[in-house]
Amino acid sequence: MHPKMITSQTSTTTTPTVDLPAPNCNIITTNGTSSFSGQCHRDTRIAHVAFPILYIVIFLTGVILNSLAIRAFFQIQSTSTFIVYLKNTLVSDFIMTLMLPLKILTDSGLGPWQLKAFVCRFSAVIFYETMYVSIVLLGLIAFDRFLKIVRPFGKFWVQNVTAAQILSGLVWLFFFVLSLPNMILSNNKATPLSVKKCASLKNPLGLKWHAAVNYICQFIFWTVLILMLLFYAIITKKVYNSYIKTQKKDSKSKQRINGKVFIIVAVFFICFAPFHFCRVPYTLSQTGNTSDCNVQNLLFIAKESTLWIATTNICMDPLIYIILCRSFVEKAFCVKMKKIRSTMRENTTVPLDTRISV
Repeated sequence: MHPKMITSQTSTTTTPTVDLPAPNCNIITTNGTSSFSGQCHRDTRIAHVAFPILYIVIFLTGVILNSLAIRAFFQIQSTSTFIVYLKNTLVSDFIMTLMLPLKILTDSGLGPWQLKAFVCRFSAVIFYETMYVSIVLLGLIAFDRFLKIVRPFGKFWVQNVTAAQILSGLVWLFFFVLSLPNMILSNNKATPLSVKKCASLKNPLGLKWHAAVNYICQFIFWTVLILMLLFYAIITKKVYNSYIKTQKKDSKSKQRINGKVFIIVAVFFICFAPFHFCRVPYTLSQTGNTSDCNVQNLLFIAKESTLWIATTNICMDPLIYIILCRSFVEKAFCVKMKKIRSTMRENTTVPLDTRISV
C-alpha cells in the first residue's frame, strides 16, 4: 500500500520502504545501471526486462481468474461470514490486478515521466493498500474456519453475517485512512528528475508518515501470521485427534476433506511470508550504514523477487474459492457437486466441521 517506487530509464524499484541516499551522494544513472556516487553500483537491467514480463503473466492470469470469480460471486448471496470475507478478498485482488499495467509500464521504462508521478502518488499506494487488505482478510478467513472447527455448534457474534460485513468494512476504512496521507503528502513538484525517486515527491511530514506506515504494516503482517499459526496448530491437533478416533475404512476419505482447510495458511505463507522476511534486512540495508555492495544488490534482487511472489496472491486466492467454497465451483463451472454432497451426508458424524463450505 505504499507509494514508494524508484523508476527511471535505468533503474526501477518497487518497495514500501523509504530508500533514501546517504547525505551528499548524488544518484547517477547509466545504461542499465544505477548507483549513488561514492557508494554502490547497482545493475538493474533484470528489473527492466525480467520482472515486467513476469508481472504481465500475473496480470493476464489474474484478469482471467478474477473475472471468472466475479461472475460466480455475483450469483452467490452473502449468507455466511465465509462468503462475505471471500467477496471482499476478491474485490481487493481485482483492484490490485488493475494496478499492475501501470507498474509494468513504469518498471520497464516505457511510460512517460508524468505516469511515473501518478504511480508514485496514487497507484502504488493503492497497490500496497490492497495487499494488506488481503493479508488481514485472509487472517479473518482463517479465524472463521478456526471457530467453525473448535466450536462447530456454537455461535459467537463474529460468526454473524452482519458482523463479518462490519469487520470487512472496518478493514477497508482503516487502510484507506492509513494510506490517504501517503497520497496527500506527496505534493512536491513533479519533474522528470524528481519522479525517478518517489520519496522526492514527499514533503518532510510525508516521509515521516511513510516510515510510520512501514512499521504499522510490519506489525500487522507479523500479528496475522502468528495468530494464523496458532489457529492452525489447534486445527492440526483437532484433525489429528479426529483421525485417531475414526479408524474406519473410509477414514482416509474423511481426512482428505478435512485437510482442505489448510489451503488458507498455505496461500498466505507462500505469497506473503517471503516478502516480509526479506523486507526487514532490505529496509535495514537502505536506512542503516550497510556498506557491503554485494549484500545490498542481493537484497535488492531478493526484495523484487519476493514482491512478485506476493503479487501472485491475486492468482492463488481463487484456489481457496475452488477448494473451500462449493457454491463458487457450481456457479463458476456450472457443475453440480453431487458426489461431494453425498460424501458430506455420509460424514455427518465426523466431529470436525472442516468440510467444503456452502
